[in-house]
Amino acid sequence: MSKALICLSVLLALMAATVLIAQKRGQIAMRKAPQTGEMVTTLSGQIVHVERYGPEGAPPIVLIHGASGSTYDMTFRLAPALAERYRVYVVDRPGFGYSPALGDESLATQAQTLREAISELEPRKLMVLGQSYGGAVALEWALQDQENMLGLVLVSAASHEWAGDPSLFYRTMATPVIGDIFSWMLMAYLPSPVLASEIDAVFAPQHAPEGYTAFFQPRLSLRPATQTLNARQRVTLKAQLRDMTTGYPSLMLPIETVHGTADTTVGLEVHAAPLARDVDSDHLVRLEGLGHMPHHVATQEVVAAVDRLTARLEDR
Repeated sequence: MSKALICLSVLLALMAATVLIAQKRGQIAMRKAPQTGEMVTTLSGQIVHVERYGPEGAPPIVLIHGASGSTYDMTFRLAPALAERYRVYVVDRPGFGYSPALGDESLATQAQTLREAISELEPRKLMVLGQSYGGAVALEWALQDQENMLGLVLVSAASHEWAGDPSLFYRTMATPVIGDIFSWMLMAYLPSPVLASEIDAVFAPQHAPEGYTAFFQPRLSLRPATQTLNARQRVTLKAQLRDMTTGYPSLMLPIETVHGTADTTVGLEVHAAPLARDVDSDHLVRLEGLGHMPHHVATQEVVAAVDRLTARLEDR
């Protein structure tokens, strides 16, 4: 057997082993973090995974997770805390968790799809809470249909264009073929301690709460199709936000924004502060010393923002 044929055989065996290991790890993650909600079909035929919590007659609010997320991010602490006195709808954004991906991955199509899915379950006007990338989806939802929303709660939300290019990692992962290969390798071979360390870094300068990583099951987001989707969305986010900013002055609905002053993922001065200047109805609360994940490390501060929004609505 020639050396070339041997090398090809070894490569094919490695590829097969990578796929098998990755698929096994994905199955384990799905078993540990199963689908717990319902698959809602919109009038346009899209499907969204939605979980419902809290009393049916309570004020309704939708929770939208950020990049690399799923319902399991929002249901670790925030959804249970809100469900005491709100009707809570938690969604998997299209292509994440258990929601199928869309052909169009834009913020506009995501917002429209989520809006249509929730309208199948909740006829009332509602509040929408978005964290990080989910905050950008929530803002787009408001730009599309603020007349049928009660208000927004933005948590560490991306809202404005920032300086610089997307990271080399995301640009590589968004590249066809190359990104696909890397995504399968990461799913198969990224050690769990390294993955846990990466999760913890998202919380800096705080740390991930005890039990969060096991509950969240980050390998749900490491599934190759989800990884590459996430990378493409990260790469295209900046331009979409630049286009959205021209519409912000038209927003009249009440907005409560909470943002950590130590957030290095979505900087307060780049995002939350300009939004507060652009939108008269936006009330910004700076969370001193907090990083990117206040819905976990300062859950009551986020609940308080929802309560403030509710009070503002009652005073109107």
